[in-house]
Amino acid sequence: LPAQCLQRLQSPCMDLCHVPTTREKGWYLALMAPNVKGPNYAWLDPSRLYCHPQGLQDCTADLLQPFQGDPIDMVAGIDAMGFILGAAAAAVLQKGFLAIRKAGHLCVQTLAQPYTDYSGREKVMEVRTDAISPGEPAGCSHHGEGTLHRALSRSLCLPPGLRILLVDQWVETGGTMRAAIQLVERLGGVVAAPLPCPTGVAAICIEDSEGGRWIRERYKCAHCVPSGLQPCFDRHQ
Repeated sequence: LPAQCLQRLQSPCMDLCHVPTTREKGWYLALMAPNVKGPNYAWLDPSRLYCHPQGLQDCTADLLQPFQGDPIDMVAGIDAMGFILGAAAAAVLQKGFLAIRKAGHLCVQTLAQPYTDYSGREKVMEVRTDAISPGEPAGCSHHGEGTLHRALSRSLCLPPGLRILLVDQWVETGGTMRAAIQLVERLGGVVAAPLPCPTGVAAICIEDSEGGRWIRERYKCAHCVPSGLQPCFDRHQ
């Protein structure tokens, strides 16, 4: 698998009809597209594997396999590529999906969290406040508003301690995922419930960076990279 994957990562084309006879964990990593635009872009584009029907199914299944039997109330995906895998996971689990957005895109009451992304840029993410914690958000008044507005504002209210599976496409430095964890926990959600049934974090790859190790040490994690390939992904080769 490692040699096959590394060879195919150099290929600019993909056969949507080809499915290997033996589908080992991570076979679909070979479907990812290499960077052809230079150092201002990520070293590869994982999203090409989503175009492959069996590749997307197997990737989602591998991300969910470690959580089989765990109580999961909701899946949350991180803007933007985490929306694809997160929504796919939610559909398989038959659970709801919570979008954690880049700041400035939600027209409702939100909670914000600053962070530094993998490229070193300072950013802010936000999440709606009515999807994890119950009742009316602190400091938000509906005095004088109509019944429909109040109903819409409370329509996603769920019990506290909601068990969340956080999904993103990739964890490189860990800054983005850590900020998403902080948002969920500030709202009263649970990313890592008491053992033996934690929910947790899922991504195609969780790199062996300081931030990646911080997440692995504290939360139950799932990823798709076989151990023999992990050093190659850590070195971006």
